[in-house]
Amino acid sequence: MSKPGAAKKKAWSAAAYAALIIGSIISLIPFLWMLGTSFKDPAMVFTDPPQIWPKPWLWSNYSQAFAKMPFALYTFNTVRITAISMLGQILSCSLVAFGFARMRFPGRNILFVTLLATMMLPAQVTMIPVFKIFSSLGWYDTILPLTVPSFFGSAFFIFLLRQYYMTVPHEMDEAARIDGANTWQVYYKVLLPQVKPALATLAIFSFMHNWNDFLGPLIYLASPAKRTLALGLYAFQGQFSTDWNYLMAASAVVMLPLLVLFFVGQKYFIQGVVISGVKG
Repeated sequence: MSKPGAAKKKAWSAAAYAALIIGSIISLIPFLWMLGTSFKDPAMVFTDPPQIWPKPWLWSNYSQAFAKMPFALYTFNTVRITAISMLGQILSCSLVAFGFARMRFPGRNILFVTLLATMMLPAQVTMIPVFKIFSSLGWYDTILPLTVPSFFGSAFFIFLLRQYYMTVPHEMDEAARIDGANTWQVYYKVLLPQVKPALATLAIFSFMHNWNDFLGPLIYLASPAKRTLALGLYAFQGQFSTDWNYLMAASAVVMLPLLVLFFVGQKYFIQGVVISGVKG
């Protein structure tokens, strides 16, 4: 016979799993409604009672949505901004985090605390001053305000990588220096290969932010030809406000790369988040 404590533990585990499953199903309902609506006839979108699965399935909604919006152009604009920003974040944040984790210099801790303090400042506070700076530089209606700041680092990503760097033994640095490696070689030959999970986490977060970014392009991009997918969906909604099936089809396609990226990189994503908080 099993002990009462073991039976009680199994009951709590079963209840926890049941609660998680129910919560997951509830959170998936909006996604399923969006996916089902993307295949529906317009007359079936707001039926009473609601129907999640369409009858019949209209695959032509996707081709119709692409015909109503320059989807290829908006995708190119979004991919370009996202790729440049990801590259900038990886280069800048990995370098700055390396300095805070491995190098000794006066005021290092004060600078690091100051860096973390910037995370407490809402972006809305600096939005107008930053806009005026970029406008005075002649960067309005260009992708520069959306890409150049990424080459100056992000406090959250620097903190994440710095925590991960500190889990790597210092003996590896010392062994490399004994073999004749300089500081730059220690950075990109010794440490960077050790922090691939953290870099993958950074890349996923950066991709999600830039791919879904709406406020930045809305503020800095004025030309329709420079719109991103987020702006394109907003304009699509304003122009075809009654064509919910087409809007949901376009939204599903825009969301697809995020789902693929997460499922492909979720191992590195979860490992990077967990290990980043192990050592302070």
